[in-house]
Amino acid sequence: MQTSEKIGIIDLGSNSARLVIVRLFGGGYFMVEDELKESVRLGQDMDRDGFLKPQRIAETNRTLKMFKRLCDASGVTRIIAVATAAVRRAKNQRSFLDEIQATCGIRVEVLSEEAEATLVYRGVINSMDIPKGIILEIGGGSTKIIYYNRRTVLHYASLSFGAVTLTDLFADDGVSPEEQTRKIEEFFTEQFKKIEWLSEVEPDVQMIGVGGSFRNLYKINRLVRKYPLNTVHNYSFAVEDFRSIYEMVRVLDVEKRKRIRGLSPARADIMPAALAIIKAFTDYLHIESFTVGGCGLREGIMFNQAVPQTVERPILDVLSYSLTTLVKYYGCNEKHVEQTVRLSIQLFKQLRVLHKFPRVYLKVLKIAASLHDSGREVRYYNHEQHSRYIILNSGVYGATHREIVLAAFVAGCSRKGELNASEWARYKDIVTEEDQDVVKKLGVLLRIGEALDRSGMGVVTGINCDVLGDSVIMKTELAGDASLEIRQAMEAGADFKRTFRKNLEIL
Repeated sequence: MQTSEKIGIIDLGSNSARLVIVRLFGGGYFMVEDELKESVRLGQDMDRDGFLKPQRIAETNRTLKMFKRLCDASGVTRIIAVATAAVRRAKNQRSFLDEIQATCGIRVEVLSEEAEATLVYRGVINSMDIPKGIILEIGGGSTKIIYYNRRTVLHYASLSFGAVTLTDLFADDGVSPEEQTRKIEEFFTEQFKKIEWLSEVEPDVQMIGVGGSFRNLYKINRLVRKYPLNTVHNYSFAVEDFRSIYEMVRVLDVEKRKRIRGLSPARADIMPAALAIIKAFTDYLHIESFTVGGCGLREGIMFNQAVPQTVERPILDVLSYSLTTLVKYYGCNEKHVEQTVRLSIQLFKQLRVLHKFPRVYLKVLKIAASLHDSGREVRYYNHEQHSRYIILNSGVYGATHREIVLAAFVAGCSRKGELNASEWARYKDIVTEEDQDVVKKLGVLLRIGEALDRSGMGVVTGINCDVLGDSVIMKTELAGDASLEIRQAMEAGADFKRTFRKNLEIL
């Protein structure tokens, strides 16, 4: 894979500072290579006089020097550093930025509210296939709400309160944690009433939660549910589940909160405030479920850097873009992948009379066919099992968790036609018993599609299938000698008969 550049992205928030090291490679694609996070609490105690406190500035300085050392050691050629709410509002902003520039050699850009909301939106819209959504992004010093439809932002609002500032604002030694969260809920509900366009939000809109508090919420719920897939992006959250976590967290003191499995100890003190915002928001808009987005402001910057046209318009086909990124990253043969996808999809469409699956399953087949060879990067032998693992853990954008799990098992059983029953049982909360039929049938189609490009030379240019009695006749369109391809594809004949109850003939 051709490497063009390594960049460092620093996000200096009111709660934490993060460094992400990103590899940009040819053609507008990127992958995250490393990450560091420190809880600097830059926005803490600011509400008293509007100044960043010396202790917080010193902590931030130490953190940024550490970030710079890692960037230098990793071969980073460019650092893009941005600051959000705390620095935006600080009365001593100029002296703080000058000090960072002088001591760390890092120039920090202070984002306006609009620029910050735009980057959050770009991180979401280029990584999720949700055509109409309302994004709730909770930071340490601000909360952003972004309403979009048909890949266009309709409205946004930035409220100058976040998990850190609210915790400071409502800190009162004489008041129970439960009472504090109730006050924050009431306070935020009043803020929402001031946003006139919130009343225009359509009832079928999908809520997307972005930020560290949502990611922590996912970690807690994953452990409670024993959820098998360790992927925060696109995790579907029932508000009922959220409320049970909220009720558990809000009554505990800080020390007890630190012992909650999945909750970062560094976030234990500010988590109730963040959850109170979510509670007020879901109540106000009568939301029953939301999706957790793993991409936000930092990914918005990544997309801007790797794919400059996203500044003007979002990526149209999120799934295809994500799959191409992974194909390049894992060093797959791109022409063979393209041909396997094309032939597998032809088979799916032409044999619909046999499998009777709706079009939505084309997405599953496309993911499996695109990444069926990715496991070769681990080891050629049993590479379909490595491919299954890679699909489960690569964070495919534009696909639901169920689609990712199905695709992983389709790729995993494409060569030998066997479904790993013990592995399958682990995902019983995501897939059903009936889905085994889907996996087996799509696995056979992928096996034939892959075999028909066995040499990687593209000699089979198309397929025409006829279902005649107890047989399926596949007539191949050729651009050369396809004896190897047809021979390999016919090896799937026994699997085909067992799965579709038809004899297979390939001409």
